[in-house]
Amino acid sequence: MYDLALLVSSCALLGCVVGFLAGLLGIGGGLIIVPVLSSLLLMFDVTSPEHVLVISIATSLASILFTSTSSVLAHHKNDNVPWQIAPWVMSGVGLGALISGFAASLIPEQALRSVFAISVVFIAGRMVLASRSKSLKEKPLPKGIILGSISALMGALSGLIGIGGGALIAPMLNYFSVDMKKAIGCASASGIVIALFGSIGYISAGWQVTDLAHGFAGFVYLPALFGIVITSWFVAPLGAKATHYLPVNIIKKIFAVLLVLIALKMVFS
Repeated sequence: MYDLALLVSSCALLGCVVGFLAGLLGIGGGLIIVPVLSSLLLMFDVTSPEHVLVISIATSLASILFTSTSSVLAHHKNDNVPWQIAPWVMSGVGLGALISGFAASLIPEQALRSVFAISVVFIAGRMVLASRSKSLKEKPLPKGIILGSISALMGALSGLIGIGGGALIAPMLNYFSVDMKKAIGCASASGIVIALFGSIGYISAGWQVTDLAHGFAGFVYLPALFGIVITSWFVAPLGAKATHYLPVNIIKKIFAVLLVLIALKMVFS
């Protein structure tokens, strides 16, 4: 019981960090949750190394369901969710995330680590270079099924590595000339769908592997989920407010370097 309380407390502290960074930098909390939670689950002997990464990814997605809901409500109040294109994007990412939830349990642990690490390095590079790149020519937004198909690929990758999708969906929409605030708002709405359908996939795929009596709903570890959510929900708005006072561009570069180091550690650990 003491170990469980300590684990939940550690996850609550993790939720504080994740919530603040998500609000400050507009990135999915899964980039931090997955590697840190993997270490915590092994430290407290919750699961075996064979399943630790998929459990961490599933739990990360489930937590994003709550934080994305908080975020999209704020964006909707500010009229930053482009509902004319959001249904196509949300449908695509939902399908991709659902498929990834089942597929992740079939991918070998080391291969899943490599996919996560490569994706993190790519996202870190985007964070550093985004402020420098200026589009000289507007690119038209794809219509209907094409936009949905592109979104499905983004949703599948997001679900596979346990992130809400903001780090992928927002740059994709902005590339197609969607205003960045609107792109972030749409990505937040998509994060709810990615988290919901991805979690359904992970819960269904893990139901025969884990035990509810030990705190698992499929591959989602409920005590860790509770610890992360009870703090990240409330801290994320503080991070959003801090964007007005802190040098966000500098923090993004520092955070990008940190992400690369975490990715390398996951591959070679």
